[in-house]
Amino acid sequence: MTIDATYLSYPHRHYGMDHDRYEWSDLFERAPVQWPNQARVALWVTPILQWFPLNAPAKPFRAPGGLTMPYPDFRHYSSRDYGNRVGIFRIMRVLKELGIPASVALNAAVAERYPALVQSLLKQDVELIAHGKDMGHVHHAELSEQDEAQLISSSVELLSRMSGQAITGWLSPARSQSANTMDLLAAQGVRYSCDWANDDLPYAMKVTSGEHYAMPLAFETDDRVIFQEFHQNEDEWLTQIKDRFDVLYRESQQYGGRVMSVPLHAWVSGVPFRIAKVREALEYMLGHSGVWAATGTDILDAYCASVAKAGER
Repeated sequence: MTIDATYLSYPHRHYGMDHDRYEWSDLFERAPVQWPNQARVALWVTPILQWFPLNAPAKPFRAPGGLTMPYPDFRHYSSRDYGNRVGIFRIMRVLKELGIPASVALNAAVAERYPALVQSLLKQDVELIAHGKDMGHVHHAELSEQDEAQLISSSVELLSRMSGQAITGWLSPARSQSANTMDLLAAQGVRYSCDWANDDLPYAMKVTSGEHYAMPLAFETDDRVIFQEFHQNEDEWLTQIKDRFDVLYRESQQYGGRVMSVPLHAWVSGVPFRIAKVREALEYMLGHSGVWAATGTDILDAYCASVAKAGER
């Protein structure tokens, strides 16, 4: 059988990537980034608070960690809600004792249902990151631009009103975006999102108006990914966190500043048998000289200042 010549014809085939959000870049060829006080690694700890609806739709897909048993799945619902009632307080206690500021990502539904929790968080050194409406509302290609804009604006405005903060960070439920998400975030004044996992430093995204950056929130050492998807234990997570830090710390000596991100789902890492490993990981990193613990906004500001300074040379 002879294949027709048009079989291999694809009008959009060309060198480069299959989107135009940013230019490809070799991390090791860029101008070195300088953190404040000559720090080598920016330590970015991101506790994550989530609310999973009992009747979340299965289409287009359920967010990772979503309920899987027949309705009403109280067993998994309550285990997820453990993070909002217990786990987050353990994590925040550790951060307070170690003097680490936090970027707390939370669903708007968490703030609506537990306003006292938001006020408790604000008593510590935290910035709030919008994490969408809830874990039943994922962002995807079939979502209309109008509906997605409403999901973003309502989440950002609620957190801003309750906290008094300008909400500048975003983490999509399931880290999922549509083709419009970043344009809508930039239009809303959100400066960065945490969904893209392809770098160890922030980088600028091309948006229709304003500015927007991708922040390097780790995926493969994300606690939920390690424990639930890779089925590894707490000691293996701790080893990988230390190994990740060691490589970044070593590279920073030659190539400039790096970001070490530590996402911590409150319902995953806030349980009694894991919290000691969280403390051990953070103490290990803080035990090195030149480690700057900061929020996402502080890191982004320092990155932009460093890039601007390098451009003036």
